[in-house]
Parts: sequence; C-alpha cells; structure tokens
Amino acid sequence: MRWGLAGTLLAAALAAGLGGCSTVGYYAQAVNGHMDLMQRARPVPEVIADPATPEPLRERLVLSQRMRDFAVAELKLPEGPSYRRYADLGRNAVVWNVVAAPELALTLKTWCFPVVGCVGYRGYYSQARADALAAELRAQGYEVMVYGVPAYSTLGKLEWMGGDPLLNTFVNGSEADLARLIFHELTHQVVYVDDDTTFNESYATAVERIGGRLWMERFSTPEARDADAQRQRRSRAFREFTLRWRGELEALYRSAQPIEAKRVAKAALMQRMRADYEAVKANPTSPLAGFAGYDGWFARANNASFAVMGAYNDFVPGFERLFEQAGRDFGRFHDEVRALAPLPRAERRARVGAPP
Repeated sequence: MRWGLAGTLLAAALAAGLGGCSTVGYYAQAVNGHMDLMQRARPVPEVIADPATPEPLRERLVLSQRMRDFAVAELKLPEGPSYRRYADLGRNAVVWNVVAAPELALTLKTWCFPVVGCVGYRGYYSQARADALAAELRAQGYEVMVYGVPAYSTLGKLEWMGGDPLLNTFVNGSEADLARLIFHELTHQVVYVDDDTTFNESYATAVERIGGRLWMERFSTPEARDADAQRQRRSRAFREFTLRWRGELEALYRSAQPIEAKRVAKAALMQRMRADYEAVKANPTSPLAGFAGYDGWFARANNASFAVMGAYNDFVPGFERLFEQAGRDFGRFHDEVRALAPLPRAERRARVGAPP
C-alpha cells in the first residue's frame, strides 16, 4: 500500500479526552507520535531557502508547492496549511497499520473512535507496537497484515495546528506518485463519512487518479509520462489479477461447504494463485513480465491483504462515472459526493453502483 487509510487518532483522542483505561495508552501514543511529527515540521519556503537543504529535496519541495496550488485551482480541493510545511522523521514510514480479517471471510476487523467513526485498521507510530497487536490478533485466529505507510490525513480537523506536512517518507518518490498522494489526502478534507472506509478511500482514489492524469498531461516530461504509464500498466494488471482471485475467494467463503472443506479449498486456491502469478511474470507480453515488485505481496497474501485492497478500489469506477456525469467539473463532482454523504449507507453505495 502506498499510503494509509484516512483518519486521525489525534483528533479522536482530543475528542475523547484520552478517557477510558482500555484505550488511554493507544490514544497517548497517537498524540505523542503526531505531536513529534508537527514539532519537526518547518515552513516549506524556509526549508527551500536553507543552504543546508540538498538540491534534490529543494527541487522536490518547489514541485510540491506547484502541485498544491494545482490541487486548489484545478481540482477544487481545499486551500489551507496542509502540505505547506516539511518534516524529516528519520524513518521510512510515518505509521504502521494493522489490518485483520477472519480465516474464512474478506471482511476487515474494525475499530471505532470518536470523530472518525469505525475504521478497518489500527495505526501505530511504532512498528514494534503494531507487530505486538498483530501477534495478539493472530492468536485470536485472525489473518493479519502489518504495513508501513508514508502518509495519513487528519481530515482537515487539525488545520489550526498547521495541517498535514510534507514528509521525507513520500516526497522523494516519483513525480506522479507525489501528485497523487497530495490529491488523495486533500480529498479526505472534502468529504469523510464515518464508518464507511471503502466509500472514503474509493472517492479519494478516484480523485488522485483523475487529478494525477491531468497533472502529468499538463506539466510532466514525456520521459516521466512514459515511466508512469508503465507503472500504471503494472498497477492495473496487478489489480485485475488480484481482483479475479479475490472473487474466487469470496465465492468460496459464501458457499455452503463445511468449514473444513473450505479450508482445504482455500489452501489449494492460494497455491494456484501463486503459481498463476509466476506464469504471468514469465509471459513476455504481460505488463508484469520479469517484474518482482509484487513478489512480497503474493508471498504474504492472506484474507487481510485482499480485504484492505477493496477499501481503495471497490467503488472507484462508480466515482469516475459520477465525475463524468458532473461534466468533468470538479466543483460539481465534490458537491455530488457531499450530497451522498448523509444518505443511509445502502442508498449511498447504490448511488455509486456499489453493493451495500
């Protein structure tokens, strides 16, 4: 995963007053982790002007501000202090997310917080703490994935503290990925529906894809566009491949077979999937030919990793259709999504062509 599920545990902690013995330690690490991040942040112009700033970082920060301005002017995303400051955390992830799913289902376990509602992850600023929770969940029978993420959104609720800064964990990636990340996370400031992670993430993913394409078409070099096009072909091939196998898993889990029969069939299905993946990589006409970037994902693939993929992708086609219906006008598009937010869950999802 390129970045984390949206949400801010700091806002939740402040709303809750750090109350409750069972959650006080978790909220405290969220507050401390976020405050450390904010204390490290410096205004981008200051970092750019600093003679000690490496030239590649300076150039990337200048580019980020052009992207930030583009997000406001063209994508109608919020203006504000977010992504106008920069922090170096001295590590390659800002938080580590824990996601979990049952042995025979693709439904994410959820945790509920004030302000942000229920989300299908639990995030930690310490990898050791994330690994400890993962071990507890595995002992309870869950299939678990822990992954580091380079960014998260505070949903616009902490703009008074300086908003979300640019971080060393993501500014040095490709130009296209930087643009998409900024657009994605700013979208969470436009609409965020409590207790509907897939709706929120699919909306933001649709904006990042549409906005990312516009940015690359208008401002990037032909070489950068070609490199990104190749990455996007691989990404689409990966999504199509995994969605097909996820569909087979879902059909198996919904079937009336006895539990033991499902376990046996699941093991065989996962074995076939990995063999199929190797065959695809060996096919010279495949976008994945000879590419090892997804090897780790397939080696660790389980129900949790399949389930979290759905949070980012399931409703994206519906939001892309809504954008077209809005005349490709971002202001109208965001208004349409705002109108969906208060609807009952089933009706809201039906409006974007998704199952309840």
